Amino acid sequence: MAKKETTKTKVLWAIATIVVVVYALFPVASILMTSFKTPSDLTNGKFLPTTFSTVNYEQILVGDAQGLFLSSLRNSIGIALIATVIAVVLATLCAYAIARLDFPGKKLILTTALAVSIFPVISIVTPLFNVWRTIGLYDTWLGLIIPYLSLTLPISIWTLAAFFRQIPWELEQAAQVDGATHWQAFRKAIVPLAAPGVFTTAIIAFFIAWNDFVYGISLTSTEAARPVPAALAFFTGASQFESPTGAISAAAIIVTIPVVVLVLLFQRQIVSGLTQGAVKG
Repeated sequence: MAKKETTKTKVLWAIATIVVVVYALFPVASILMTSFKTPSDLTNGKFLPTTFSTVNYEQILVGDAQGLFLSSLRNSIGIALIATVIAVVLATLCAYAIARLDFPGKKLILTTALAVSIFPVISIVTPLFNVWRTIGLYDTWLGLIIPYLSLTLPISIWTLAAFFRQIPWELEQAAQVDGATHWQAFRKAIVPLAAPGVFTTAIIAFFIAWNDFVYGISLTSTEAARPVPAALAFFTGASQFESPTGAISAAAIIVTIPVVVLVLLFQRQIVSGLTQGAVKG
């Protein structure tokens, strides 16, 4: 009886998994099919293109939209990487202090980080726009990196603080007994053990910065710093009567590829970092 129930449970879980996967991947598949459609196919209402065409990819890589897309792609890569590195370095030091030291205001720091992470971005865009215009940071990489830190740093602190709590104190104490300073014990004993958590945090922070639209569209006005999510809003068709849906879909597929590749290559490290930081004791 138990065996039958187990088999039935496995079947139900398999069906549920398939339903969830199809539900999650259908929009991606739809965008992928749209990216291979010709302009005449966009209005026929069919899921598959009548004829598979690479005209949309040619438009954004070597055609009229090349300048807009490639410059924004360069901006997204550079800004997201810089924001991620800064956020992870600062979060590592902050999370280590929170996990290891007892000092007044420790809980306030975590509470503040959580409050900042859930604060609506749209509510601060207008004052930030005015400040950036005044001090000369509008439409610059630095003008996006600083706001991106408000998105990536809080979640990085929370993730790493939970992970550092799982590392035994004894390892650091043993290193200090052997003559290491606090900094040497942290750098040579703690950081290598925290590598899965740090790596997972970096991936999450990169995704957050990579996918931002509100800051990108509000704090830039030219191709000098405009990231890809914001640049997609400026795509146009070959004429005023032609929809840029195909080009936008092709660009969306291209900018999704790095995310998919990172997840596929480092999925074990990501899962390891998340699970180790989530279990206490």
